[in-house]
Amino acid sequence: MSSKKLINSVESCVDEALEGLVIVNPGLRVLQGHRVVVRHDIEDVIKEGKVTLLCGGGSGHEPAHAGYIGSGMLSAAVAGAVFTSPPPSSILAALRTISKPGAAGSLIIVKNYTGDRLNFGLAAERAKADGLNVNMVVVGEDCALTSSDKTAGRRGLCGTVLIHKICGALAEEGKSLEEIHQVASNAAKNMGTIGVSLTPCSLPGAGPSFELKSDEMELGLGIHGEAGVKRTKLLSAKEVVKMMLDHMTNPQTSTHLDLKKGDRVVCMINNLGGTSVLEMSIIAKEAIQQLESRGVVVERAYSGSFMTSLEMAGVSITLLHLDVTIKRCLDAGTTAPGWSVPLLPVGISTRETPGVMPYSQEDVVAKSTDAVQIPKETAAMLYEMIKLSMERLIAAETELNTLDKESGDGDCGSTLARGAKAILQSLGSKDNPSLPVGVPANLALSLARIVEDSMGGSSGALYSLFLTSASQCLQSSVTRNDWVKALLNGNSTAMRYGRAEPGDRTMIDSLVAAGTTLSEKISSCTPVQALEASVKAAESAAQATASMKAKAGRASYVSAERLKSPDPGAVSVTYWMRAVLEVLQKQG
Repeated sequence: MSSKKLINSVESCVDEALEGLVIVNPGLRVLQGHRVVVRHDIEDVIKEGKVTLLCGGGSGHEPAHAGYIGSGMLSAAVAGAVFTSPPPSSILAALRTISKPGAAGSLIIVKNYTGDRLNFGLAAERAKADGLNVNMVVVGEDCALTSSDKTAGRRGLCGTVLIHKICGALAEEGKSLEEIHQVASNAAKNMGTIGVSLTPCSLPGAGPSFELKSDEMELGLGIHGEAGVKRTKLLSAKEVVKMMLDHMTNPQTSTHLDLKKGDRVVCMINNLGGTSVLEMSIIAKEAIQQLESRGVVVERAYSGSFMTSLEMAGVSITLLHLDVTIKRCLDAGTTAPGWSVPLLPVGISTRETPGVMPYSQEDVVAKSTDAVQIPKETAAMLYEMIKLSMERLIAAETELNTLDKESGDGDCGSTLARGAKAILQSLGSKDNPSLPVGVPANLALSLARIVEDSMGGSSGALYSLFLTSASQCLQSSVTRNDWVKALLNGNSTAMRYGRAEPGDRTMIDSLVAAGTTLSEKISSCTPVQALEASVKAAESAAQATASMKAKAGRASYVSAERLKSPDPGAVSVTYWMRAVLEVLQKQG
């Protein structure tokens, strides 16, 4: 069974991919009748007496190779069918386009695969017979082989891209073909690459090229899915990078890269095609930190998709010993669309691992110097209300998660419990509270900071907004009417930023019902009676959300037919409000 691909047809996918590349990058051109991409200004380059550069190979490794065409890199690239070396006729057509008899000459950069060596070699010999000045460098920097047999062939991998960049910069400087060939050959000998795969890739119209179990990974495979050196159980990013570096530098193998303390290198972390950007950043961190822990100086670093293997999930790490020439070439500018550079501080060219930017974190206890204080007995009651409310939310974690699975991602209870635990941890003891329970305005601000940092997501933001806004009504006085104003003000702010209204099936339904009822009852009833009515109104509103069509929050993306239970956010409000009521009833 063939894998899913967003293509029009298997037969046309390579040609259409090249068309797409030049449509986006009009500085490139497709050579008529061939799968060859050339710089649009190639005639000017030849007239300027500069060496031109040609690379290529099978498709499926994008942005290699055509993505590296531009000033300061390649002059042209030849594409074959997916994972198939291009025919000599197209290679020769490319050479005849980028070079003329008597010109500075052309350097062919080839990965060490038999098909590429033969086809590019044949085209090179024919070009020489035409009177063209052509030379070829073969890159084979694979460090996966464990054999001590020095005749074993090393595959060309992502390090080839660094050779493109080095040669392109030298050509732009006007260096001769012989000079460029010499620098490229030396660089290729001082470089190593090793890869690891988590999943196979699949050719258009075909199934996976090999099989890997869901808990397996493979070390040292080639960019066409060729077998690696070993399979292991899935490891952490830290363990994977250590395994890769250990193997790459193992002196017991003939393909290892000599690496010692004090060496200065460029490190290229390459996405094999299907690895997320998040994972790539973690691998980059591990690679550079582990190299630095070995005393290796990583002066240049690149991370991204440089030479892929279709949609294969995995990475490769390339290390190249640096000298003055290579650093200058890597730093030189290029217009090639596939080349990306890291962001360095202004005026700095050498990469160094930065420290964190200093930040003076304010104490979690937010303070307003002129906020009113409440009596000690009231503060003690407020402490108990907070404590019991948080305990109730923690106890309801599983129930709320179950409700949330119907309308969200099933983590509402865990999110609220996380915030509740953080509040309890910061609360302190009743006799010596750590939070300012005696100053309600400051207490609300402190609780806002805690939930903002501990809960995260929309719930953390909404409750932080609610509490921050509520605190403004408790600055100068703390009467029963002020508490009502605080609730109403918090509701208004949460609605304004959350864009939810009563009837939208969110926590706002419970909060607004409670606020409206409390506002109506507070003047004609005792505080306990008013809060009792308020809690009942919140509970009724929460239950009513079961029959509502969601118009806000994640539940709004879910079909109404699937929403049969109350909204977990609305229900959670009733738990902490009832806890507050119970403490107030107990105090009489």
